[in-house]
Amino acid sequence: MVVLVVLRTKHMVTPTNCYLVSLAVADLIVLLAAGLPNISEVVASWVYGYAGCLCITYLQYLGINISAWSITAFTVERYIAICHAIKAQLLCTVSRAKRIIASLWLFTSLYCLMWFFLVDTTQVTFSDGAQVSCGYRVSRSLYMPIYFLDFAVFYVIPLGLATVLYGLIARILFMSPLPATPQHPCLGSMHQGGSLKLSCRGNKGVLSSRKQVTKMLAVVVVLFALLWMPYRTLVVVNSFMDPPYLNIWFLLFCRMCIYLNSAINPIIYNLMSQKFRAAFRKLWNCEEKSAENPAPYTTPVYYSVTKDYPHDSSDHNVTEQEDLNSLPAPAKKNKPAK
Repeated sequence: MVVLVVLRTKHMVTPTNCYLVSLAVADLIVLLAAGLPNISEVVASWVYGYAGCLCITYLQYLGINISAWSITAFTVERYIAICHAIKAQLLCTVSRAKRIIASLWLFTSLYCLMWFFLVDTTQVTFSDGAQVSCGYRVSRSLYMPIYFLDFAVFYVIPLGLATVLYGLIARILFMSPLPATPQHPCLGSMHQGGSLKLSCRGNKGVLSSRKQVTKMLAVVVVLFALLWMPYRTLVVVNSFMDPPYLNIWFLLFCRMCIYLNSAINPIIYNLMSQKFRAAFRKLWNCEEKSAENPAPYTTPVYYSVTKDYPHDSSDHNVTEQEDLNSLPAPAKKNKPAK
């Protein structure tokens, strides 16, 4: 739903929403790739073969790692847009966001290729017969560097960076006047970080919109940290324990947290974003017919709004021309009599 809403609704195609689409695709991969092995657990044997073992393991780690860096990417984008408004005019664009997302997917796809060489199918013999399982190719102790690298690169570093950046965002957004662009006529003075002070009444709408988006993204980050913490902690602890801690109920709890993390984001968008709510309704044709002609946005068009809610520049030119045409014509001077 998130992917379709952003792709099919023109005003939803923003830099932040591009990163949310990347996050949604990654979460969908996690849900599918992590859910398929459950079928094998029900029938008590691996049913996907050798190729399935490699591909499913690869997709699991790809989705997990992409989720982490998609969250990091939209956090950095929000920081630049709010705390460095002048630089954001060049840095926070849809085209640049698409290039960053493509780079993240390419890097993570190449990084996760190592799992094609680290897992294999094995045949285990039990009293009631032989069963096939998908597991590690070598001993568990050899995977410790990989686990710690994943833990640092795709959990600790993204969350540490997000914590610092959201702290800086909160200082500007909730404790300082709203930064904006120098093009707008209602400008005050420059202050730290290249951001600007504004004093116009219309800034309340921009400030409210920015706060709403920032709060929503911060909730996504906090839930990512909390819901992945049990699994990440278990992996680190089991790297030092022999035998590992494999309580069936705690493993089930960790698994449910992972599934919930991958499924809860659209619910957050629906609860905390009016624009996503409206777009979801429109996607499922639940809007009333009277909503076919929506009222124009009341939020004034500043830099942050054009980045979050893009509009057609031709409309702005038409408005200017109409304003010029509405001006009273100059009085004609009487020609002097000859």
